[in-house]
Order: sequence, then structure tokens, then C-alpha cells
Amino acid sequence: MPVKQRRGEETRRRLLDAALAVHAAAGTEGFTVHAVVAESGVSLGSLYHHFGSFDGLAAALYTRCMAELLDEIVAALGRARTPRSGVRAVVTAYLGHVAERSASARFIHASAYAAYLPAHAETIAAMKAPRMARMTAWLAPHIAAGAVVDLPDPLTEMLLIGPVAELSRRWLNGADIDLPRAAKLLPDRIWASLQA
Repeated sequence: MPVKQRRGEETRRRLLDAALAVHAAAGTEGFTVHAVVAESGVSLGSLYHHFGSFDGLAAALYTRCMAELLDEIVAALGRARTPRSGVRAVVTAYLGHVAERSASARFIHASAYAAYLPAHAETIAAMKAPRMARMTAWLAPHIAAGAVVDLPDPLTEMLLIGPVAELSRRWLNGADIDLPRAAKLLPDRIWASLQA
């Protein structure tokens, strides 16, 4: 990789890391372009050069955080042999990510209705598509065998991920939820909703 390209990648990484740190420390209200520039030590001009706008930076951070979460889920799912153990793998990987990378998970959940997401929907969809395709491909033979209910993909995703995402959102917002206990109890309940 040429030196200029390597420097550009390093600058992008510094800005993304700084943006996550600012959001973790100051929340949505303190998540400003000036705070990120101050935290990163990178100029405002460089931020705009690499991301086009502060919204572009936020969307890139969302994309990075979501890719990390989905990669962990897909990797855990790939190690599962049965549909029931696959459900358990998805739930425990998601909740494990939330517990271990709460700053990243908090940014994902805080961004759910952010104004910058629609403008960057194509980029986000391109990141998600191969990961979601791997999840769908893993489920397909279990659906074909009659072990998992045959639903449209978005409905299957809602049954599988929806309860875990909502529980995570509440935990990240300070609700008194025991994540390890939830990781033990939720998989069987979710499996019951997906079992054919």
C-alpha cells in the first residue's frame, strides 16, 4: 500500500476512533464535529476530505460498528450445527458484543433513527447485504428441512434479532437487566418462535 494511502487510512481510523470515544463520553448531545476534531487531533479539513461531512463520518462509524457486530454474529452462527444452537449462538454473540463493546453498541442503537442514515443507506445496505446473506444461507437448509418456519426474511430477522436488539437498547439506556441471565433465557423463547 502506498504511503499516502496508508496515511489516509490511518487518518480515517483516528477520526472514527475519536468519534466513538466522543460519543461514549458525551452522548448524542456532545457528539459534535468540533469535539471529534479536538479528540482526534485531525483538522476539520481532513475530516471533510475523508468523509464529506460530519454526517458522513457518523454514517461511516455506524457502518463500522454494525459490521463488527454482524461479523461476530455470523461467525458464531457458522459454528452452530443445529437451528436451535444457531439461535443460541446469535443471541449470545449479540449480547456478548453489547457487554464487551458497549460504546459501539450504544452508537448503533443511538443511530437507529438518526437523520444521517437515509442519506447513506446504499453504503450501509452494501455492508449488510453479504452478512445477512450468510445468515440467510445458514438458515435455508433448516427451513427446507422443516425445522424452521418459512417466513419472509425480514420477519425471520425480526423474530431472531428483534427481541435481543430491544433488550440491548434498554440495557444500554440503564435498565436493570441481567445480560448473562437473559443470554440463558432468551434463546429458547426465540427458538420457540422460529421452530416450525
